[in-house]
Amino acid sequence: MKGLYCRQGETSGLKFIIQETDVPTSLSHHQITIQVKSCALTPVDVQLYKDLQLLKDSIPVGREVAGTVLQVGSKVTCFQPDDEVVGILPLDNDVSGLCDVVICHEHHVVHKPEKVSWVEAAGAIRDGLRAYTALHTLARVAVGQTLLVLDGASPFGVLAIQLAHYHGVKVLASALSLEDQKFLEQLRPSVGVRESLLARVIGVWDTKVDLVESCLEETGGLGVDVVIDNGVRLYEEDSEAPRHLPHKHDIITLLGVGGHWVTTEAHVQLDPPDCHSLYLKTASVSFLNEEVWTTSSACQGRYLHILKDIVEKLSTGTFRPLLEHPVPLYEATVYMEMVQKKQLRKRAVVQL
Repeated sequence: MKGLYCRQGETSGLKFIIQETDVPTSLSHHQITIQVKSCALTPVDVQLYKDLQLLKDSIPVGREVAGTVLQVGSKVTCFQPDDEVVGILPLDNDVSGLCDVVICHEHHVVHKPEKVSWVEAAGAIRDGLRAYTALHTLARVAVGQTLLVLDGASPFGVLAIQLAHYHGVKVLASALSLEDQKFLEQLRPSVGVRESLLARVIGVWDTKVDLVESCLEETGGLGVDVVIDNGVRLYEEDSEAPRHLPHKHDIITLLGVGGHWVTTEAHVQLDPPDCHSLYLKTASVSFLNEEVWTTSSACQGRYLHILKDIVEKLSTGTFRPLLEHPVPLYEATVYMEMVQKKQLRKRAVVQL
């Protein structure tokens, strides 16, 4: 059967190809076979594969899958054939999630509610996991706190906003373009409506708008309790970093006392003045890496609980993911290149 894989080119970077692959026919005691109905496309982190010594000539692409159970191992207790499931294949998986059939351990997937479509399930599972990891595991948000989501119109940002609102958190979000600002403004309430997903949208695309001043103004000069970034500039004169990215000093400045900065930037370097500012505020920094859940068996129970809660919130409408129209397998290489270059503002999902 065919699957999507990427290879490291000598001069052109990553190259995505659809190639024939073989799926094992025998199952271990706790494995299940899944007929894939949909698979989400996520950028491939080659450096992470190198760090974990998992880098191969061909890296399987597509790990967030939703489908129907075909066969179960002799000791599988959670699933039966014909069950509808959704989950994330592990990093060391040998088969692309875009294959018709994949095999995985029973503890990597959860049941999919009937109300949730295949596309929604596959498209939201990773961003939902990232939102839970950022808000609950790392920041431990509480009712009444103020959260700033940078790049709120991204697929991850939208779910983070929705999850924070569900738990009674006041949410501010930055918009990278006029289109993003209009989209986020639609999440704000009309006159007379009490429920609001967003307290304020900060259009950082406008050079007249200052992120720090806007956050301090909204919080009465106290600063925000939690910041979730989507990248950060490490140096004032960083010509390679996009202009919309905030400088690390700006994030530290707008944090309140006891604040928490959750960063997606793996190479944040804090200088002594930065650390001193954090010390004075008793603030802290955490690194967001959702892959950590599958690195320790001690986290397995919490991990499955989070996945179950994500699909439940999809079923009730609490989560409304930002998705592209489903694309067929033969267009997967084109869309994957766009995903890898971060040219899409919505999550791309392949319909099999």
